[in-house]
Amino acid sequence: MKNNVVLNQLKSKAIWVVFVILFIGFAIANPRFLSSSNLFTIARQVSMYGIASIGMTFVILIAGIDLSAGSVITIVNIVCAYLMVNSGFSMPAAIICSLIMAVGIGILNGFMVSTIGIPAIIATFATQIVFEGAAYLLSGGTPIYGFDTRFKIIGQGYVGPIPVPVIIMICCFAVGAFILNKTYFGRYFYAVGGNEEASKLSGIRVGYIKYLIYALSGLFAGLAGIVMLSRTNSAQPTAGKGYEFDVITCVVLGGVSVSGGYGKISNVIAGVMIIGVLTNGMVLLNVSTYMQMVVKGLVLVLAVGFDCFQQKRATT
Repeated sequence: MKNNVVLNQLKSKAIWVVFVILFIGFAIANPRFLSSSNLFTIARQVSMYGIASIGMTFVILIAGIDLSAGSVITIVNIVCAYLMVNSGFSMPAAIICSLIMAVGIGILNGFMVSTIGIPAIIATFATQIVFEGAAYLLSGGTPIYGFDTRFKIIGQGYVGPIPVPVIIMICCFAVGAFILNKTYFGRYFYAVGGNEEASKLSGIRVGYIKYLIYALSGLFAGLAGIVMLSRTNSAQPTAGKGYEFDVITCVVLGGVSVSGGYGKISNVIAGVMIIGVLTNGMVLLNVSTYMQMVVKGLVLVLAVGFDCFQQKRATT
């Protein structure tokens, strides 16, 4: 147990050291990396990863998975744009309806996982496919654009020198940290992830907790979708494709155990920053898309491998 605590402490510090090394390395490799325009690009990009990663953190804390996050981002893009452009909805009404739909998708995942008993990886993969297809059907496979110019503020605006998406991300991280550290729901998340059967015996409504967690995952993915739509100013039927992989990598890299029961929002922030810097730096260095996939895959394997190593050491 003592060894496990020491390893977790080392990992929490090491993750920030890795971020600093990556940042300095890319700054040396390409002078454009430190340009103000590029740093603002990174800030906006990591905001989408960061917002979605909060809900994913909750899911992985209970040893679950949500592969539908990317499709939620996509369908929120399409539905919100469709409501504003083709259905005459006001901007606030379209955003609210889209987020309600995102929560509904999360509740659907919770129903399949908790009530029916479908393994999370299968249930969320199914919703990923369903809503990816639904996005194509609703959009006709073409982009939707022509929004109210005020909508751009969410993804492109500034409050002083700080981009609005970054402010939204910071607020979301604050909410996530508050839930985990200051509410009984947060304690229940850790308890269910640590030992589901013991949680049931202690009176925790595990099924209700799973519904809540998947609903929150849908909500935060939906918020990321709104920010993405505003940033690109165009709803694409492939907007969130593959995002679930990056978000899961951010969370696991940030030290949230895939076995459940352990993780901190503060370290997830470091994981988000690393993936954002890594992605942007490789683009600036003209690394091919396929090589980027290889690198990110290796990062995920190393992060999960280290977590498994910790779990093995803890049980010996």
